[in-house]
Amino acid sequence: MDTEKEPAVVCQEIYREFQDGSRIIKVLRGTNLTVYKGEFVAIVGASGSGKTTLLNLIGGLDKPTSGTIIVDGIDITELDDDKMSEIRRHKIGILFQDQHLLPIFTAIENVQVPMLLDEVRAEERHKKGMELLAAVGVENRANHMPHELSGGMRSRVALARALANDPAVLLCDEPTGDLDHKTGGEIIRLMRDLAKEQNRAVITVTHDPETAKMADRILLLRDGKLVDELIGEFFRASGVDIDSKGGTEPDNQDAMTTG
Repeated sequence: MDTEKEPAVVCQEIYREFQDGSRIIKVLRGTNLTVYKGEFVAIVGASGSGKTTLLNLIGGLDKPTSGTIIVDGIDITELDDDKMSEIRRHKIGILFQDQHLLPIFTAIENVQVPMLLDEVRAEERHKKGMELLAAVGVENRANHMPHELSGGMRSRVALARALANDPAVLLCDEPTGDLDHKTGGEIIRLMRDLAKEQNRAVITVTHDPETAKMADRILLLRDGKLVDELIGEFFRASGVDIDSKGGTEPDNQDAMTTG
């Protein structure tokens, strides 16, 4: 990665421990990560390895036991809840696997929710909401309710909502988990293209090799730390050989599923 590019996320020596009765569960053990604006990074690892924990820490939904997290030049590590909520509204977009669309709102109304929180005028909210829906290819579904949309369309609406306040960082937790192969690929390509066009960082955690191989970098979370090695071994049981630089070679074109 070109070191002259501006970092969007910097995690320095992140530790996260949880208390379980008398036990201390050490999830992250000195994790370091730098992601630059315009970069699309995929984080892979076994279930329970701490991928979602790391995403929650970067999104300010949780705090590290120790270490420093900087988002778009702001140290968020010790911010109080009010200040962190403000940072999330302006700096961070989050795309969840199950979308979390509000069922009583139309697509355009869902996209406008983050702008409502910032008291953006109605006319401007509508204009920008339509532009975002157009950018993700569902402007013709603006007045549809979530239950009237396919899974792929709901994901596109959720992506538009995550981008509503022009975040520097987009965080995605298994964004293609509930989608078929073709639709999931379309969503990931869209996220990647928007990252490049709009110069924002995209970090996704995934078990899906098809998602991972589209990233600029693939990082493996193992033993509480991020590494860029042995990724081919991680995916090999699924029939996909992914090297540490993000390239892939399917061992069997019919075996493109995760283990």
